[in-house]
Amino acid sequence: MTPPLADPAVRRLALVRLRVGLGDLLCTVPALRRLQAARPDVEVTLVTFGRMAPVVERLGVPVALLPFPGAPGVPDGPVDAAGWAPFTAAARDRGFDLALQAYGDRPAANRVAAALGARLTGGFAPTGWDPPAGTAALHLRYPLHLHEAQRHVALLEHLGLAPGGDAGMGFPVTADDEAEHAAALAAHGLEPGRYAVLHPGASAPTRRWPVGRYAAVGDALAAEGLAVVITGVAAERDISARVVAAMRAPAVDLTGATGLGALAALLRDSAVLVGNDTGSAHLAAAVGARSVTVFLPGDPVRWAHPGPRHRALTPTVACAPCPHLACPIEFRCALTVEPAAVAGAALELAAS
Repeated sequence: MTPPLADPAVRRLALVRLRVGLGDLLCTVPALRRLQAARPDVEVTLVTFGRMAPVVERLGVPVALLPFPGAPGVPDGPVDAAGWAPFTAAARDRGFDLALQAYGDRPAANRVAAALGARLTGGFAPTGWDPPAGTAALHLRYPLHLHEAQRHVALLEHLGLAPGGDAGMGFPVTADDEAEHAAALAAHGLEPGRYAVLHPGASAPTRRWPVGRYAAVGDALAAEGLAVVITGVAAERDISARVVAAMRAPAVDLTGATGLGALAALLRDSAVLVGNDTGSAHLAAAVGARSVTVFLPGDPVRWAHPGPRHRALTPTVACAPCPHLACPIEFRCALTVEPAAVAGAALELAAS
């Protein structure tokens, strides 16, 4: 059997990527860029929740969106049971040649891929789940040992994409983004390369390093002559405000005040980002910024970006990494990552 991505008859591809995180989708970009370079004739449709449309539109690769209504076993969003039949009908109307489970280690996503009516169905084979008879070659056992971005490249290579080539992160910054960014710098007296960004928020409580520790890092960076900028989404304004209030040095709070593209430019021109294991870390990697990421329960094997411009600070507890969104014990992992170590890593990067 010819691998499907080496078959010119495979032209319409559905990627079942049922994620709602900025970082999740950004980590798909290297594989999409590789596919676009090798097979520009392939039309890619990303299957994910409709609220991710603004991110899908900004990925910098030509992909369509098929809004997903949710399904049992997929924890990333609510289930709209009434939307299932229209969703599968819309999928079948698109006439996919190949549908790939590119979600992760959950069999529920394989059921979604199978429901799209594609001529061929494959993708990740979750732990303990066996592909249907005759489809083993179209599946790749979920590679737990790889970084999230590498997993998707590995899947496409398994399905016939030629190995090698550029598989780097990327995010396009538009002229409008640059104008918004320049206006923000001017309004707050910030100079490129002379400010550090702190991003203390995250969607899960267990991924939020404590406010007081961020404040200590902010003061340490300010003491070395860097202006300090706090970022986050609008829902994280309270977290950011508490960091500002706990700092001795002044800080510029831009939480909820920038669009995604302007945030990308802000990170790109910063001396360094210090943040949690969340979307800002991946956006920083996508635009070539320096970053220090504080990992608590998150898995650095899966999410820490390699290279000399990035540092991952990890806890020294036996229970990390773990899957909890809220710690059931005393959140001990947060207490073993010291502000001095984080600030030291940030200053070392800023000076590089």
